[in-house]
Amino acid sequence: MNLFDYLLDNASETDTALIQEGRHTTYGDMNRLANTVARELMQAGMGFQQKIGILAENSPFWAASYLGILKAGGVAVPLPARLSTEELSGYIKAVGCRIVCLDNALSRKYADSLPSGGLLLPKNEIMARAEKHTDPVPTVPVNPFRDLAALMFTSGSTGQPNAVKVTHRNVQANTDSIIAYIGLEPSDRMMAILPFHYCFGTSLLHTHLRAGGSLVLNNYFQYIEDMLNEMESCACTGFAGVPSSYQALLGNRSFRKRTFPALRHVQQAGGRLADHSISELRSILPERVKIHIGYGQTEATARLSALPSEKLLEKNGSIGKGIPGVTLQVVGKSGEPVRPGETGEIVAEGENVTAGYLFPDPAQDPFREGKLYTGDLARIDTEGYIYIAGRAKEFIKPSGYKIMTATIEQVLLEVPEITEAAVIGVPHEQLGEAAKAFVVPKDKSVTTTAILEYCKTKLPAYAVPSWVEFRDGLPKNSAGKIIKAALHR
Repeated sequence: MNLFDYLLDNASETDTALIQEGRHTTYGDMNRLANTVARELMQAGMGFQQKIGILAENSPFWAASYLGILKAGGVAVPLPARLSTEELSGYIKAVGCRIVCLDNALSRKYADSLPSGGLLLPKNEIMARAEKHTDPVPTVPVNPFRDLAALMFTSGSTGQPNAVKVTHRNVQANTDSIIAYIGLEPSDRMMAILPFHYCFGTSLLHTHLRAGGSLVLNNYFQYIEDMLNEMESCACTGFAGVPSSYQALLGNRSFRKRTFPALRHVQQAGGRLADHSISELRSILPERVKIHIGYGQTEATARLSALPSEKLLEKNGSIGKGIPGVTLQVVGKSGEPVRPGETGEIVAEGENVTAGYLFPDPAQDPFREGKLYTGDLARIDTEGYIYIAGRAKEFIKPSGYKIMTATIEQVLLEVPEITEAAVIGVPHEQLGEAAKAFVVPKDKSVTTTAILEYCKTKLPAYAVPSWVEFRDGLPKNSAGKIIKAALHR
C-alpha cells in the first residue's frame, strides 16, 4: 500500500484533521489539497521516486505537500525552514531536489538557495487550484518494502546531518507500533509544536492521521502562555516535546496551575530529560495523564522504545523496552548481550529500521545485517529495562580516564537552579582534556563554586568540570536539540 492511502484510510471526509490559528482543515480538505499537489507534480512530468523538497513551517500546506508527493510516487524531502541560505542550498544540492513545494512567506529569504531552473510549487497557487479541481488523481502503486517515501535528515546535533532513506513500509510499521503502545483513537488531538521535518514531529502527523485523529499546529512555542491556552481551548488530549520543551514548561508558573481537563497523555523523546524533571512533571500533571518517555532515531524511522507510564518513577531514567514490532538488545564488543549492570551498545531490529543513508560511509555504517547499531551506550537492569549512558562518540578522557559527557550533564541537571546543561571536552595542560560545562541558570543566585562543589560530591575528581560558562540559552536546532558542535566554536 502506498503510504498516502495508509495514512488517510481511517477517517471520514468531514472529520477534522488539522487545526491552525482557529481554522479547521477536514480530511476531505486535506485530500483535495494533496490531490492538487499530486496533479501538479504529474503534469510537470515528475518521475517515479523523484526527490521533491518541502520548505514550509508546519501547516495544512506542509501536510498536503507531503501526502501529494507520496500519492504521485515521489520521495518527500522535508527541509528545515530555519536554515541559513548557505545551509539550505547545501541540503538541496546534496539530495538533488529539482522541485520544491514552497511556502510563499519563505520565498524571498531563500530565493538564491532554491534550485536554478527547477520547478517551484508555491503555497498560494496550490491552495487556489485546490478550489477549482476536485477530481482525485490515481495513487501511484509502490513496493512498500523497497520504494522510498522520504529522505529524512538526521538532527545534526553532534555533527553534520545525513539523509536517511525511509521506505513506505518503514513508516507503516513504526506508525502501527506507536499507535499500539500509546493507544491512539479517533478522539485524540495532539498539540504539535515539533517541526514536521524532524522525525519525531513527522511521527505525530503519521500516527494521528492513521488513527483518524487530529493535530493542533502551533509554530510559536516560545509564547508558552498562548500555547497552553490553545491546548485547553482546543481540548488537546496529547502533547509531545523534547527535553528543552519540558524544561520550558516546568519553568512556567501557569503550567503548574492548569488542570488540562482533556489531556490524557504526553510524550517525551529526542534526548534525556533529567530524572528530577521527570519526577517534577509527574507531580504537576494530573494522575490520569500518562507520561510516555521514549527513545528513537531517525535511522529507525522515529520510535524505538517506550517506558510504560506506570513504571515512570520506579524506573526513572530508563527508556523502557522496545515498542511492539521492535527488538532491542544491549550488546558488548563481542556482539553478545550484556549482563545486568554492564554497558554495551543498543542494537535495534524491526521493520522500522530504515534502508540506510543516502551517503553511507563504509567505515562507519551503523546498518549491518538488517540491524541498526545505534551508537548509544546503555546498560540494562535485571528486568530488562534499558538506561542510556551516552553516545559512543560523546566522551572525554581527562588524565586518560574515559567518561561520558552525558554522565556529567546528568549531575549538573540535578542542581535545582540549572535548567539546561551541556558538556564538551577541551584541551587542558595537566589533564590533556577536561570537561567544560555550559549551563543555563533559572536565576542569578547559583554560583560556579556551588555547582563545582555539588559535582565533587557526585563525580570522580577527573570528571569535575574545569570550567563553567553561564549562558542565557544553548544553541539548538529547529527540533530543539542542543548543537554541541556550536559550543566548540
